[in-house]
Amino acid sequence: MTCHTEGIRLNAPVRWRGLDGLVGVFWDAEAHSGASGYYLSPDPRIVIFFNDVSSQIRISNRNAEFERHHRPMTRAIYVPAGVPMWTRFTAAHRFSHLDLHLHKDRLLRFLAPSVGASAALSALRRPVEIQDVGAIETLAGLLVSEVANPSKHAVYTESLVGSIVAGLLDIPTPDDAHTNGRLTQGQMNKLVARIDGRGDCRMTVAEMAGTVGLSESWFANVFKQTTGQTPLQWQLGRRIDLAKKLLSESELTIAGVAAQLGFSDQAHLTKVFRQIAGETPAAWRRLHQTR
Repeated sequence: MTCHTEGIRLNAPVRWRGLDGLVGVFWDAEAHSGASGYYLSPDPRIVIFFNDVSSQIRISNRNAEFERHHRPMTRAIYVPAGVPMWTRFTAAHRFSHLDLHLHKDRLLRFLAPSVGASAALSALRRPVEIQDVGAIETLAGLLVSEVANPSKHAVYTESLVGSIVAGLLDIPTPDDAHTNGRLTQGQMNKLVARIDGRGDCRMTVAEMAGTVGLSESWFANVFKQTTGQTPLQWQLGRRIDLAKKLLSESELTIAGVAAQLGFSDQAHLTKVFRQIAGETPAAWRRLHQTR
């Protein structure tokens, strides 16, 4: 693996453990504002953070266009083999995370008997980024204990890794395999995480399609079949949801909310807000504040 970091220092010695076709590494570190990292591995990699880093770390797969294509780092990510990753810290932050370096053949041997070789290969090619880690964090915590202080047979540790892989990777379910012309739940989760990571919840249809690995025309068709809305209608709904959040949690004027979310002016926001929410932003804010 090629790895280069600047502005990041360890708070404790790195703990690691090697098993059949995989290595688990636990890091406890801190970074100053402006710290950065570059990572490229010939094998798949899973990273699970034990604290929220979404407001301190930005991630991109395009260093030359980092500012245009960055997104918040999520609590858990799966990086396919050969996919480069750049990170930058926007603020000083202490963090800890578990790294799992997994040999591709080892993952195929684990997944193929249950889902088939084709589905397993497809899952290994799809990156995953999720913020709601749920039980994955619990499994990762148990695994860190075995990495730091091995006390059980390797089969226990390997089973924890297998459960994390099964819970994190975008593996088609039997229902997905028989669903024609629809996005999988994993694809929708990835899309939601990506668009919610944008400050204004705005993406082009091409960017949305690229997020889930589909052509723009095919994506537009299956998205409508999945949600009953066009991609832009769905995106507009999420922008209005964000407008509600800003109206209730910030002191921004309605014009300020409109500007932050990319509406042409306050009148444009008011028109769209009324169409979707059934009332004007001002009326919605008064009602919310009253409650």
